[in-house]
Amino acid sequence: MNIEIRRYFYGDIPGDEAGGNSAAPKNAPNEKAWPLWEIFIRSKQGLDHKHAGSLHAADARMAIENARDVYTRRMEGVSIWAVESKNIHASNPDDAAAFYEPAQDKIYRHPTFYDLPEELKHM
Repeated sequence: MNIEIRRYFYGDIPGDEAGGNSAAPKNAPNEKAWPLWEIFIRSKQGLDHKHAGSLHAADARMAIENARDVYTRRMEGVSIWAVESKNIHASNPDDAAAFYEPAQDKIYRHPTFYDLPEELKHM
């Protein structure tokens, strides 16, 4: 019986030529092909989710489990959102002046015209 033993070191990716052992086991997942996920955590004291960081994972379940292990080690959160990075679209910061300018002439949309009750603590 011929048994092949491979040794990997912390940080090595099987099949990575730059790492220690470049021989990858058969059917090993290619971690470089895993999509990037953006992780948002809602803390105990907050009302909204805040961006905590990014990580690579094979699917949404793995992303949430890895986010739990990486970003909530000290019980910092009560809810985790994992969003695949390719599904996030953003405006260009260089175009901010032209993009937001139409709102400047609609002063009725600014909250300065509203009186908030004192019971409202979250605004």
